[in-house]
Amino acid sequence: MSIQKIEKITKAIINHPDNQEFTKLGWEPVFTAHPKAKILLIAQAPGLKTQKINSPFHDQSGKRLREWLDVNETIFYNPTIFAIMPMDFYFPGKAKHGDLPPRKDFADKWHPLLLSEMPNLKLTILIGSYAVNYYLNDLDQPNLTGYVKDYQKYLPNYFPIIHPSPLNGPWLKKNPWFLEDTIPALKKTIHSIID
Repeated sequence: MSIQKIEKITKAIINHPDNQEFTKLGWEPVFTAHPKAKILLIAQAPGLKTQKINSPFHDQSGKRLREWLDVNETIFYNPTIFAIMPMDFYFPGKAKHGDLPPRKDFADKWHPLLLSEMPNLKLTILIGSYAVNYYLNDLDQPNLTGYVKDYQKYLPNYFPIIHPSPLNGPWLKKNPWFLEDTIPALKKTIHSIID
């Protein structure tokens, strides 16, 4: 396990034929990985703004996510504490409503390689339906809300949450238990690992 191996994987991602359209635009894959990382965040795919600055969660969603995790930017962007690995490392393009979904085969190809280089992970936080459905695939759950409400079922390895996007304001109003019960539990879990 080494930073050099992660750098080698990064170069392979950049040079892979599936990613050439992005490489030609001068885009880098948006993710962070480090052999010492303790907590992994997996969300959907970077937005266009994130892609252009090559820094995940540098937006309103990121501000809310850091509040939910109870960490500041210094801790959040410390790769020896938090790794950030979306379901696709490139902005997938615009759809009629929002962004296109992550490419289906991307995580299959690259996540296992990077995960093998992060042996110290204590927790993976699954953010939103793409990450939750891919990693948990629990047929007993009717939807994302079910996963999030039953988060204890997936501990200690996984903690499913909704995306912190401002667009999820109506969901938060409809499900007050999330901020009242789930988020305090998330904060406690995070600090039990990093403190």
